[in-house]
Amino acid sequence: MTTNQPDEDSNQTTQSVSEYLELFEQGSSDSETLIQASLNIIDRTDDEIKAWATLDHEFALNQARNRDDLRKRGMPTGALHGIPVGIKDIIDTSELPTEFGSEFFRGRKPQHDAAVIERLKEAGAVIMGKTVTTELAYKHPSITRNPWNIDYSPGGSSSGSAAAVAMGYVPLAIGSQTHGSVIRPASHCGVYGFKPSRGMISRRGVLQTSYHLDQIGGFATNLHDLALLIDTLSGYDASDSMCPLRPQPACLQGYRSEVPIEPTLLWFDLPYASRYSDELVEGCEELIADLDGYIERAEAPRSFTGLIESHRIIYGYELYRTLVDFKILESKLSSQTLTESVKTISTITTDQYENALEAMHASEEWFTRFFYDYDAILTPSAPDIAPSFNKATTGDPCCSTIWTLAGLPTLSIPMLIGRDDMPIGIQLIGAREQDHRLFRTARWLLDYLSR
Repeated sequence: MTTNQPDEDSNQTTQSVSEYLELFEQGSSDSETLIQASLNIIDRTDDEIKAWATLDHEFALNQARNRDDLRKRGMPTGALHGIPVGIKDIIDTSELPTEFGSEFFRGRKPQHDAAVIERLKEAGAVIMGKTVTTELAYKHPSITRNPWNIDYSPGGSSSGSAAAVAMGYVPLAIGSQTHGSVIRPASHCGVYGFKPSRGMISRRGVLQTSYHLDQIGGFATNLHDLALLIDTLSGYDASDSMCPLRPQPACLQGYRSEVPIEPTLLWFDLPYASRYSDELVEGCEELIADLDGYIERAEAPRSFTGLIESHRIIYGYELYRTLVDFKILESKLSSQTLTESVKTISTITTDQYENALEAMHASEEWFTRFFYDYDAILTPSAPDIAPSFNKATTGDPCCSTIWTLAGLPTLSIPMLIGRDDMPIGIQLIGAREQDHRLFRTARWLLDYLSR
């Protein structure tokens, strides 16, 4: 770690959400104290890290005072009562601007909260502020630096959310993933990241870049807090047709559960494994050896290469239509990265798109059958440590492509350290709508490796 990490006396990274909530209940601390401590750290260090797109000190403190007042009056409190949460700046907030990381949308002020903001408020959370995102949650890098070493990228597109948690500004933050935008930043910033099953969290009030692929996720410093956040955000919403009208997985309950039998994991030798760094390969081989008896190894099906292409087609086809609807292509306020990408994605045909959707649905059915025999897939979260900041890239999302396309729950666990003492995550992938089971398996994995 570099000196960019929060001071030890900041009391920010040493306690979990449950510990903060216990202090609140005991009267040993309160939300206003926690929020003020967070703001103090941000004021001292965020000129360098640049995790925040919008931060209103009084707005945050007033929420905290309100939460403290409700608690003192004996009013009902929620699961995150008084806890600060960072919000990716593609998620509508009625009291703060939502600008999508784009000059084209500078000054945009939504009239209504997104569904996830409503759920956070209902749970008593403090909306700390809006975290920096890449332009339209796409490829063009943001200004945010990696808290482990500012010479490196934090990843994207949920760059500010991952960095804010890694830096100890907030214990929880929300991001989104259309390709690898939760899992990769979690890996690069050394925090826990989770992208739930498709449809588990409503996307109402969130920038839509791809109807079929966009999914909401979160970041935390530990597995328990991440499960608590996801449970808070999840639930049926009739306005998002991806949300199934049936009971949602209870991730915190899964985390707290004991495995009925020891899990069976699978390591796939994937078609993009040639992109893995040598040190990542070495670390993964050691991990596989440590899990001997609990993990099988297999060559990935040839169809996986086609799934990678299907993701590219669906994402490009749907993103292009979003850009046309915004009329952003007629503006000079978009980046060269976006302008160059449009030349490629605008040529995708409807036939290619419909074939890609068929492949996506076939992959969903294939993975449903696959998980009859396995509890989780184990794979890297990213092919290497974070890229250098001056390379103008957020990193390679290849390790997320297939699982995002299939709508599977994916969890990045900070597990390896690469060159320059930079983190690399290991990813667990589970069965769709069995997110609770994935948290249970992840807890078993961490317990097993700590023996």
